Amino acid sequence: MTRAELYAVLDRFLAALDARDPHALDWAPGAHHSENNVMLEIGDGVWGTIDRLGDYQLRFADVKTGQVGYFGTVIEPIEESAFTLRLAVNEAGQIAECEMLIVRQSDSGIKFENCRYWDKPILHREPEAPVAREEMVRLSNGYFDTLQRNDGTIHTKFHPDCNRVENGVQTTRNPEFAKIVPVSALGCEEQFRMGNYRYDDDLRARRFPLVDEERGLVLAFGFIDHSGRLREYQLTDGRTVKSPVLRPHSFYISELFKIDHGMIEQIEANFITVPYRMPSPWDAL
Repeated sequence: MTRAELYAVLDRFLAALDARDPHALDWAPGAHHSENNVMLEIGDGVWGTIDRLGDYQLRFADVKTGQVGYFGTVIEPIEESAFTLRLAVNEAGQIAECEMLIVRQSDSGIKFENCRYWDKPILHREPEAPVAREEMVRLSNGYFDTLQRNDGTIHTKFHPDCNRVENGVQTTRNPEFAKIVPVSALGCEEQFRMGNYRYDDDLRARRFPLVDEERGLVLAFGFIDHSGRLREYQLTDGRTVKSPVLRPHSFYISELFKIDHGMIEQIEANFITVPYRMPSPWDAL
């Protein structure tokens, strides 16, 4: 399918979601539909509680695999929540897969304060020096390799100005957030070179279902598992710090990587707490 055709399916989906009308859509027979890592009947979950979509809208598409993705927000009675959406569309234009991640802070074990959702021009810009699809996935997977049991070793390449936004909060080069999480004053690579994330034991069930080659974007899903056993650890500068996670804990994550000049330039991430070691229903398909 073309990008325009995939975006048209996405637009119809968003309009139907906004109207709480899943039956307005053309679903493939046996379509799979998940919300926050649980397979649900089509029409269950957010379909019954959404008040409206938020203003933030970032869309991207993979014309080779017939997939379209979206980062935005959904507004329900209690709050506005970060929202990731992935749709797989078959050759007949029907929705065969729908994967949604909704960051409801009222349900979260680890809350992000003062969230805001804004457009980032770098995510819309076509890459100046694009790299092959396989290299884009390798660099994105290398990010997860770097994060897993982070000891200061870099397994990917970062642009010097790389920034990361998580659940509506910029967690790099952010002096305000650094008052709460000091490492947030640093850039992407500097955070990892210090080995700040040693407590991330396992980056598992990694999937890279959507690669937008024209825009230099890779959408990834997976889990970050924390055993909670590591109480203190040493940074590469010699300082000893305490782990922020002292119990068995897992995140279900969606991450969007912007790749240009063979480097990660920007990261957009949404994630929620799920039961420790929770499996992905998508792995069984």
